[in-house]
Amino acid sequence: MQTNPAFGAHLQPFAGIPSFMRQPATRELEGVDVVIIGIPYDGGTSHRSGARFGPRKIREASLMLWGYHHTQQVAPLEVLRVVDYGDIEVSPVDIEATNTAITNEVSTVLKSGAQVISLGGDHSIALPLLRAHAAQHGPLAVMHFDSHCDTGSPEFAGRPYSHGTPFRYAIQEGLIDTSAYLQIGIRGPSSRATYRSDAQALGARVITIDEAFEISIPNVIKEIHARVGARRVYVSLDIDAADPAYAPGTGTPEVGGFTSYQLLQLVRGLAGLDLIGFDLVEVSPPYDHGDITAILAANLAFEFLALLARKKVGNTSP
Repeated sequence: MQTNPAFGAHLQPFAGIPSFMRQPATRELEGVDVVIIGIPYDGGTSHRSGARFGPRKIREASLMLWGYHHTQQVAPLEVLRVVDYGDIEVSPVDIEATNTAITNEVSTVLKSGAQVISLGGDHSIALPLLRAHAAQHGPLAVMHFDSHCDTGSPEFAGRPYSHGTPFRYAIQEGLIDTSAYLQIGIRGPSSRATYRSDAQALGARVITIDEAFEISIPNVIKEIHARVGARRVYVSLDIDAADPAYAPGTGTPEVGGFTSYQLLQLVRGLAGLDLIGFDLVEVSPPYDHGDITAILAANLAFEFLALLARKKVGNTSP
């Protein structure tokens, strides 16, 4: 655990400098296991903007995380060397320049041997993140928690990229192993009848919220493990997978989603998989109240850390 007084690790959560869980703010990566990277970009948003403020607020909420994970039976910061890399410099008005910056910066981190947990930002950042991870590891199994498929065609004045398209392009570019690509929590109305079938035609296994509740969370987890097997897995979690009662601070909320606890169950159920990277996106603080969305997001990032710590110590049974 970081003890440098400049970061206030010895102080109460309301004091000190809010790096993620008080970990060192540095770009020195020698010997580092996990890097927390902020990506404050929301230029791909189609409805309510504000996710550019997500990384800062998630870091602030992370100061309430005490360190020991009782379900996974591990203290991540005692097992992993974690640093807060700060934020990638983005261009608010240029999504393609931002995508290039994300891919280049994250590729540099991955080459150091560290794993990355990215804090968004809108979901368009998943595409450049997948480009970086697939360049390192090859086509990836992807666990995609969301209320939307995000495999849409270009919608905004003919522009190719938005937060509604990253997984279409990732599949077309061969970044995703579609035999192990699951979209979990999909729900809500759409602009066309073929919205979900279009995702299925691209190769996604779409588990709607109705199916998830009908078969139960444990059975969703069983299917994840059956489909993924020993493949390398990237996890992309849109906070709007949660019902807006639990995560109102997001750009495109959809009613009827997972509770906070159900999301924790799903993420904890990934234990035992070969997890190689994570992103957590679409936290929009201007629409939050009581910081409940940021608190959930910080706890989910802690769940990611716990999964990596459990993997490192070799406790991999699902």
